Amino acid sequence: MTWIIGHLLAVGIGISLGLLGGGGSVLALPVLVYVMGIAPKNAIAMTLVIVGTVSLLGSISHWRAGNIQWKTAYIFGAATMLGAFFGARLATLPFITDTIQMLLFGLLMLVASVIMIQRSMGTKTTYDELPYPPPVCKHCWLWLMSEGIIVGGLTGLVGVGGGFAIIPALVLLAKLPMKAAIGTSLFIIAMNAIAGFLGYLGHITLDWNLIFSFILAASGGTLLGAYLTRFVPAARLQKSFGYFLLAVAAFVLFQNRGVFSPKSAASAKVSLQKQAFIDDTF
Repeated sequence: MTWIIGHLLAVGIGISLGLLGGGGSVLALPVLVYVMGIAPKNAIAMTLVIVGTVSLLGSISHWRAGNIQWKTAYIFGAATMLGAFFGARLATLPFITDTIQMLLFGLLMLVASVIMIQRSMGTKTTYDELPYPPPVCKHCWLWLMSEGIIVGGLTGLVGVGGGFAIIPALVLLAKLPMKAAIGTSLFIIAMNAIAGFLGYLGHITLDWNLIFSFILAASGGTLLGAYLTRFVPAARLQKSFGYFLLAVAAFVLFQNRGVFSPKSAASAKVSLQKQAFIDDTF
């Protein structure tokens, strides 16, 4: 039953991706952790494979439509890959516990939900109408790469694709039109996910059967979501989905509230001391 529920949710994630063009992939981690019972570090690495594959598949239609700016993708993508790899390496260190990772994930989900709700309240209705202010700097490439490293680091740490931060950066700093920003962001997310996954290799255990079945379910949902865009108002759906993300973020934060307790801090300290003893001994 758990397997069925998890894969139905994977289809739902795909539908949200097809309808909204992003955002839904952030739900992959809580589904793997709280529904499928996967340990957070393993689930984050699995999420990177799932999100990266689905994003790459989603970028194909944008590539065929000419909506990927390759130069920008390579420059920003290289920065995100660097950040993602080292973010994943950081996550494998003993002081970055599962609880800390899930807490960071919950906070990022909270930010993503607020951004999504705010965007849905705007009056813009098409991708060609820019929902952001004009570019904020004259020479933006340094800022673009700096943000890429930060976004990549967060991807490696908690497994989020980062589309909620990548798209505004591409619009504001790379001066891309919205359609190109969306298409380019999907390709960057795929690059990002690959680097993050490589950073986890050798430190986690993967259930490849579950990964492939989730990818199939999410991909099928993406196709269905793309079809449903003909009938569902995107703005209303984005607002509802934003509030849903907000609820999930609250749940994740509540589940990991113990990180603030003295008992949790003491336990983490003992764990670090044990690890240090093992390292010194061997």
